[in-house]
Amino acid sequence: MRNSIVVAVTLTSALGLGAGCATAQPAPGADWREAEAGVLRNHVQLTFPTQFVKAGEAYFSPDARWIIFQAVPQPPKGETPATFYSMYVAPLTFGAQGEIIGLGEVTEVSNPGSANTCGFFHPTEPGRIIFGSTIVPPVEGPDAGYQRGSNDYRWAFPEQMEVVSMIVPEIARDAAMHQPVASTPALLVDETESEATPLWTHHGYDAECAYSPDGRFIIHTRVNPETQDPDLFLYDAQSGDVIPVMEKKGYDGGPFFSADGRRITYRSDRRGDDLLQLFVLDFLVVDGPDGEPTVELFEHQVTNNEHVNWAPYWHPSGRYLVYTTSEVSHRNYEVFAIDAPRYGKIQNRMMPRKRRLTFAEGFDGMPVFSTDARLMMWTSQRGAPAPGDDRPSSQVWIAEVVDTTP
Repeated sequence: MRNSIVVAVTLTSALGLGAGCATAQPAPGADWREAEAGVLRNHVQLTFPTQFVKAGEAYFSPDARWIIFQAVPQPPKGETPATFYSMYVAPLTFGAQGEIIGLGEVTEVSNPGSANTCGFFHPTEPGRIIFGSTIVPPVEGPDAGYQRGSNDYRWAFPEQMEVVSMIVPEIARDAAMHQPVASTPALLVDETESEATPLWTHHGYDAECAYSPDGRFIIHTRVNPETQDPDLFLYDAQSGDVIPVMEKKGYDGGPFFSADGRRITYRSDRRGDDLLQLFVLDFLVVDGPDGEPTVELFEHQVTNNEHVNWAPYWHPSGRYLVYTTSEVSHRNYEVFAIDAPRYGKIQNRMMPRKRRLTFAEGFDGMPVFSTDARLMMWTSQRGAPAPGDDRPSSQVWIAEVVDTTP
């Protein structure tokens, strides 16, 4: 008999009131390195427009030696760039003092022509990655993005998109080499799993995936093809069950577990106005009447304002989130930090503290931390434009953390 978890959804929203920003604004014309000096230091650009038309949404391996990211490669001269993102992995390179100086050889892990998004590393199995992929070239659909005719935002949900898993042998071998004691079994990598294979199949979009800290669960976004409503589901790797977690109306997506595995953060278009808001979901485990464990869910709304707030990610301490917001300007998204609500069924009466972390012109967003909280990586348009372009493209940046607390 397969293991099972009974899910009793008890959703009571604890609304987060508008939060005041505790960080002073930099002086007019201040350099972004100067403005961010108390937050981040030793900024390094990891990807460049000479190789990628655009790159972003990068995540760390558990040992922070590799990253996974999505990008559109520069096409051969005279050809048009690909419509969809490819998925890549690359090792970080280090200087004599252990500082990060760039990326090593970049490897494409997705199939040619496929659409891909949201890569993530397995927390305990070196070399294993997951990401959303169509595996084959997707059926063309309506363009995603802002729609001038209707003044709304259209999301792209390729129905062929599945959560896929694979082993990258180079990452597994590298992890084994850098273990305190070399483990021979860890070097015996099963290279038959070095091709992207769906973990399950479902008619409709499955993506936006991330592992729980113990590797048992994958939280992900699934779209019902009939309603086109994206919701949150858990895949249980032990039983193979797929468990609904959040099925409220509106786009619930971009979920991530906290480091203790008891909470999930995500963003939602719950109001249906394209102004995404941040949420946190608690897991309360209780004994059911039949002796089976029951997981009760309690939702906290973290932001409730007139801005677009998205891509929330946990600080490893669990005390606060970093996220992307239009609070400064819809033409200048920036990274902010905000207090996480207290765990459990407690009404949050205190206004959460909030702090602006990035100060460059252009987009800054999709921030993530290394597991030791020493590094922050994000997507930014602060680099130099490619030859012939009048504005920088989105590329991956990294920096050492000085202090990102709200």
